[in-house]
Amino acid sequence: MLSANSNTDQSLNLVQRPRRLRRTETLRKMVRETILTVDDLIYPMFVMTGEGQKVEIPSMPECYRYSVDLLLKEVAEVSQLGIKAIALFPVIPENQKDDTGTESCNPAGLVQKTVKAIKNAVPDIIVITDVALDPFTTHGHDGLVDENGVILNDPTVEVLVKMALSQAQAGADFVAPSDMMDGRVGAIRQALDAEGYINVGILAYSAKYASAYYGPFRDALDSAPKFGDKKTYQMDAGNSKEALKEVELDIAEGADIVMVKPALAYLDIIHQVKINTNLPVAAYNVSGEYAMIKAAAANGWIDEKKVILETLTSMKRAGADLILTYFAKEVALMLM
Repeated sequence: MLSANSNTDQSLNLVQRPRRLRRTETLRKMVRETILTVDDLIYPMFVMTGEGQKVEIPSMPECYRYSVDLLLKEVAEVSQLGIKAIALFPVIPENQKDDTGTESCNPAGLVQKTVKAIKNAVPDIIVITDVALDPFTTHGHDGLVDENGVILNDPTVEVLVKMALSQAQAGADFVAPSDMMDGRVGAIRQALDAEGYINVGILAYSAKYASAYYGPFRDALDSAPKFGDKKTYQMDAGNSKEALKEVELDIAEGADIVMVKPALAYLDIIHQVKINTNLPVAAYNVSGEYAMIKAAAANGWIDEKKVILETLTSMKRAGADLILTYFAKEVALMLM
């Protein structure tokens, strides 16, 4: 005797039954449209001064600030897991900060010294360096500030160019201007080419929004702005057409990869950028997105591993070719 469900299934006489392709795990894998791989991942890492230092970031569980010696061990492990690239962010001591971010261009500075050490120890890994002044300034803004608190665009670009050149000289594979100053990609490209660094790429933070999701990252670098906010240079959360404009400008100025930041609340922007450009598109799975998953998992509210994979897959499905994520090591282990 047929069950009620079976009888209903047979009486429908359907030609199309999409569930046929969901029947087993093997079938589901065979027809899966979007596949997350370790090749998609870029691992953001925090470097600090000192020696033998590994300090957990309170708002980012299982993420650490490393002194250079321990960072090198971590980079080697990351490389062995198959992760091809890291993005480097410095924790600058207060006594090395000033109003103009002078330390950012120091050839013997923390970033420059770390890049050289990484390329010597793990030469095949791609090193991406951040080009912005906020970790280096006493005021915590991404640009120079006048006496009225206005963020100055063109004078800031001049400093960013010097910063990018010093990173290229140290051995960076990509420089990544994250400041959102107008014209900085073109100025950096011209300067790199003029100095013979034609093979140093630019990963442009093209559509970087003024987001509340950045809080834990600013804790990690102690780089929160000391006054005001960043809304005069980072993008408004309500805008999408403007994102395409920013991307178009960065491409015209010589960007090699364009990025949307944050990722999770801006999947629509990632998709629009992907369908409107032929360049690789990166997405930044930012600190607040990371912290929310970690907090929910710590409370037993979600299955952490499944949510991580689902979240990153959504970013790739939206159109991201590359994903900067603090989950990179965990995901690499899951995918092995």
